[in-house]
Amino acid sequence: MKEDSSRVLRGCMMAILGGLCWGFSGTCGQYLFSHYHVSTLWLTCVRMLSAGTLLVILALLRHPGEVRDILRRPKDMLLVTVYGVAGLLTCQYAYMTGISHSNAATTTVLQTLTVVLTMLVACLRSRRRPTWKESICVVLALFGVFMLATGGKVGQLVLSPQALFWGLSTAVSMTLYTLMGKAKRLAAWSLDVVMGLAMVIAGIFLNLLARSWTYPVDLPLQGWLLVAVIAFIGGALSFCLFMQGVRDAGPVRASILSVTEPVAAALLAFFWLGTRFTAADLIGFAAILATVFLLAQQE
Repeated sequence: MKEDSSRVLRGCMMAILGGLCWGFSGTCGQYLFSHYHVSTLWLTCVRMLSAGTLLVILALLRHPGEVRDILRRPKDMLLVTVYGVAGLLTCQYAYMTGISHSNAATTTVLQTLTVVLTMLVACLRSRRRPTWKESICVVLALFGVFMLATGGKVGQLVLSPQALFWGLSTAVSMTLYTLMGKAKRLAAWSLDVVMGLAMVIAGIFLNLLARSWTYPVDLPLQGWLLVAVIAFIGGALSFCLFMQGVRDAGPVRASILSVTEPVAAALLAFFWLGTRFTAADLIGFAAILATVFLLAQQE
């Protein structure tokens, strides 16, 4: 019992730190897009390949036998590839693209809808209807999206269709990679082994597809430092911390505690980048984040 409690506590701390790292990297991305007009596709290419390479190096140092063994198992490697391309790559690209069309806080709040989506998937799997609390969460989530998209006025859009689409895509892809990360075949391996290989494979795939080396990039030292933060803190560290939180504390608890991400992104965007939020924005933020705490009572 004591060991289980310690593991859950560790998972909770991991999820909180993962959220903070992700929120910080999102705000760094917003700065890059607004000041240096960096391509989201190029940034995702750099982020995936750099973070993945770092994680693979760490995995080779810590678990050389595991890396060798998983490479010899085609079925496991196929799952790692799908996990990297369909989950991690899609989530990172959608997240950065959403920020480029709006701001870090709005995109991270929309991403938080993954908690509601995870709940709906659980209902479908168990073939049951949502409870009354879960139903309220769906209504709150829809209301929050409505407030962010329209500013509370029917018939108008204050959030661009692109920002709304990519923000919601981030939530869907995050739900996918969170649920895939629980698969028995993936959970049997060390986290840095799975994450590293998945990111490297997805990074190579995206770089070849986008031909990232052809993009003209002219950044000062400060710009490259921000790219490094996004790649290593937001790309490698945040994903590993969050997924470790999922393994130790469970997906719902981890998702609940990762609300530090939109809070950190909003505070940094406000104080550092001068982003201003309307009353409708704040109401939308509150409605979506409230779903996280309501669903916590389902545990």
